[in-house]
Amino acid sequence: MNGLSLEFIIHPGETLKEMLENNNMLQEELAERTGFSPKHISEVVNRKKGISPKLAKSLEYVFGIPASFWINLQGIYDKEIIEFEEKNNISQNEFEIVKKIKPILEYAVKLKVIENFNNDIESVLLTRSICGVQDLTYIEKLLSNQVAYRTVTKQSVDKYTLYVWQRVCELIAMKQEVETEYKKEKLIANLDNIRLLMFEKDPNEMIKKLKEIFSKCGIIFQLVKHFSGAPVQGFIEKKEEKIILCMTLRQSNADIFWFTLFHEIGHILNGDIEYNKIDYYTENSEKENDADIFAKNYLIKEKDYELFVKGKDFSEYRIKEFAKSQNIESFILIGRLQKDKIIKYNEFCNLKIKYKWK
Repeated sequence: MNGLSLEFIIHPGETLKEMLENNNMLQEELAERTGFSPKHISEVVNRKKGISPKLAKSLEYVFGIPASFWINLQGIYDKEIIEFEEKNNISQNEFEIVKKIKPILEYAVKLKVIENFNNDIESVLLTRSICGVQDLTYIEKLLSNQVAYRTVTKQSVDKYTLYVWQRVCELIAMKQEVETEYKKEKLIANLDNIRLLMFEKDPNEMIKKLKEIFSKCGIIFQLVKHFSGAPVQGFIEKKEEKIILCMTLRQSNADIFWFTLFHEIGHILNGDIEYNKIDYYTENSEKENDADIFAKNYLIKEKDYELFVKGKDFSEYRIKEFAKSQNIESFILIGRLQKDKIIKYNEFCNLKIKYKWK
């Protein structure tokens, strides 16, 4: 009972909850009797707030238990929490880190891949466990050789946010079962089937079918949320004999989604994660350029594209006609022409598609 374990540190809200149950009283009624808001009472009962002297006095009137009892209970809890922090060597830097990553932890709780947490101490301990480190400040040393990312390089990257986001993505991915170990030949054989899904009108059905195809190749495919500080479009990682391929909800533009998807496939086929020694890719790295070339040429045949550009006919009719000859949606061609600065970004917006994810 000396604060060595959070299980033995009793928050005053737990005692208040027992008092409510013993008196057959709802939290709403207690709020009415004390003048505190229902939200405030709920946060105390759920260990998110402490019992102030003012509330302690109100509870004395309601339950006939001296205010000193509640104040002492809060004091004991606060003291044990301080002892717990000291014994677990939680630094202020770790508390600052969990403040940054709290939205990611809440996202993981919502998806039921981690347990809920009640305070900053629990969130630090939980994050240590997720990341496999004794101190969260150690994360900075780990990031450089863990996983390959495709990022929006102009946006700022927070190393702690990026690493925790990656670990949560792994936990989400590992909940999904795949049919086999990763097999390169199966992925190659299914490339056309993957590309054909760009014609699927319902993007959420498209994701479901992508998961099924990738599963047959030994690849765990997931669409995940992105967060400030982790400006990632997609990432890949080898886990045992399987591959994790995550894409973020950032790609609402269909052309960017499909280019990024085949970019990541290019990394896989090029063996960029064969030994789990992976670079945090910069925009101009050789591996990035190779993956870009694969994505461009698989979506649109290089020589055909060069001839199309030389023709200088970028009418809507010609764009649709050429896209049909390549067995792709028009938005793929338009995105490529815009990226290559052959047409302006505000041209042919009527032919571009934005996905609406669940």
